[in-house]
Amino acid sequence: MTTGATVWLTGLPSAGKTTIAYELAGRLREQGHRVEVLDGDEIREFLSAGLGFSREDRHTNVQRIGFVAELLARNGVLALVPVIAPYQDSREAVRKRHQANGTGYVEVHVATPVEVCSERDVKGLYAKQAAGELTGLTGVDDPYEAPESPDLRIESQNQTVQESAASVFALLTERGLA
Repeated sequence: MTTGATVWLTGLPSAGKTTIAYELAGRLREQGHRVEVLDGDEIREFLSAGLGFSREDRHTNVQRIGFVAELLARNGVLALVPVIAPYQDSREAVRKRHQANGTGYVEVHVATPVEVCSERDVKGLYAKQAAGELTGLTGVDDPYEAPESPDLRIESQNQTVQESAASVFALLTERGLA
């Protein structure tokens, strides 16, 4: 059985979390690893339908995702989780669940500045917020608590997606997880 682990990529909307996760997933699969990407949008549609974006609902969403990720990881899957998870206490609860079960956990902060994210605006959220059509946008008019001590910090605006994925891969290799 291969070693599993959770790789949680946190950062602002349009920071590059999902793009990096899928690039990393391809690289890991080429190496023969079992990999699942737990995309935040898909999770909200299928696992967390009905939850809103209040602090409590966001916490519940992160805990559900963390539970599924840990379950996969302890069964030999590398679970890549590109999910904002804006609150430090929510992310810490997920980390503690992994530690309690002896499951590998790596936190990657995709530390892309909000100005860059708003230019990328992959889903049009920043434009909707600027037009007054959306409130509660993480990092703009809703809080984002950046990790103080992530296992890895990536500034995606300064490197290619391939370089970002390679840095996560290197960390996983260094820790015996890839």
